Amino acid sequence: MPDQPPHQPPPEDVLEIAAPEQFAALAHPLRQRLLFALGHRPATVSQLAAQLDAKKGNVAHHLKVLREAGLIHIAETRQVRGGTEQYFQRTARHMLVAEPQAAGTAAMLAAFAQELDRSPAETLRMRHMRLSPAQAKALGETLTNLVDDTEEGGDEEPLHGVLVALYEQAPPTGTTGSA
Repeated sequence: MPDQPPHQPPPEDVLEIAAPEQFAALAHPLRQRLLFALGHRPATVSQLAAQLDAKKGNVAHHLKVLREAGLIHIAETRQVRGGTEQYFQRTARHMLVAEPQAAGTAAMLAAFAQELDRSPAETLRMRHMRLSPAQAKALGETLTNLVDDTEEGGDEEPLHGVLVALYEQAPPTGTTGSA
């Protein structure tokens, strides 16, 4: 991107999503995609609109919602042609949703589906397995460490998305123990 401000990491490493306005902000696929896009470097409304093939007004509206929820901030402003250009950035490198809510989870998965749809190559795997609580904890820690500790390539390398979810499957509703 031409005339890009110097890259600075987000001010926080981890932001725990807990407030109702944060869950509401996460409940839209475009806002999820904006968060993905802002994961590595600050960007302007125009840059994000071009990257996501969206209208600038729509992008600006959703950035405002994300900013009011504390998920992004203005990292830098620049004077250009008599106006002020704002570079938006995520407030944290990682966002932890400790207690996911259905609307936010659905929006996140819809945003990932849109990303996968646009991707030239993908790896998608789903598996169910029986694990003890200790095994589930160890697997969760291994997956988290694998994603968090993978060293990234340079800015010239393609950007890849990673979705990791480990969940205990809920029992079917309406079951009454033994038949």
